[in-house]
Amino acid sequence: MDEQPLPQAGMTISVRTRQDVVIVDPARFMATARTAYRDLNPDASDEEVAEQIADVYDAVGILLDRLGRLTPDAPAIPLGRGGPLPGVRIPDRPDGLSPAGELHHIVLNDPMPLQDYGCFPPEDPFALPPDSGLQTG
Repeated sequence: MDEQPLPQAGMTISVRTRQDVVIVDPARFMATARTAYRDLNPDASDEEVAEQIADVYDAVGILLDRLGRLTPDAPAIPLGRGGPLPGVRIPDRPDGLSPAGELHHIVLNDPMPLQDYGCFPPEDPFALPPDSGLQTG
């Protein structure tokens, strides 16, 4: 039986998250992102909004900044048994996105928390340290 880790002063807890969504309506997706930008920048002109939210990366970035997640209102979708069948999408969400799964990896005692890298983050901040004792949840 594996030893159950107890919290300790100085322990680093890293959570690596993967959230997948499928764009089912690009126009609704971009409109949602531009609305999120406008919520954060109410004085922005239409031209500025279009310039700042011009592609998928811009749209994802602003949605994460504004909402914390791409689909914060979506219920947890189980993967595999009990979840939707592969390839089944939700076509009618107002944001034009179909949630397609989320995973979290909990890693204890990563040798160095991100803060300690300062201005120079690690080459692959999502890489798992050796013997990470990977937990999924």
